[in-house]
Amino acid sequence: MKNDCLFCAIVDGEIPSYKLYEDEYFYVILDRFPKCLGHTLILPKRHAAHIFSLNEEEAGRLFPLAQKVAAVLKEELDFHGLNLIQNNGAAAGQEVNHFHLHLIPRYENDAMAIQYRREDPSEKDFEDMAEKLQKVLG
Repeated sequence: MKNDCLFCAIVDGEIPSYKLYEDEYFYVILDRFPKCLGHTLILPKRHAAHIFSLNEEEAGRLFPLAQKVAAVLKEELDFHGLNLIQNNGAAAGQEVNHFHLHLIPRYENDAMAIQYRREDPSEKDFEDMAEKLQKVLG
């Protein structure tokens, strides 16, 4: 799969990118098709299709890096808000099958919109779901 992966090709330098940061585990770039100015992607260097494929080391290092990058973006771009978005699978809107975390600066009156249709589960639905998940999570 790695040979067909756009983000692996970017990490390997086969496709040019606007690299912001790189370490042993991650490659951070500006999104080539940004939703807002400063839209940034954090990519694991190792091919991992989605969150379920990240190893424990990558998962543990991801959020501290996201916080570091977000702080720099905030300081340098002076935006008004920030979305962190991470999609897993086509049903969730994932377009490239290589894990990537979006950091999207938000500005007053920008053109980006995130819309969700709310569900209306019953109390029984909540109770059943909570009981089922609590058993597994401990």
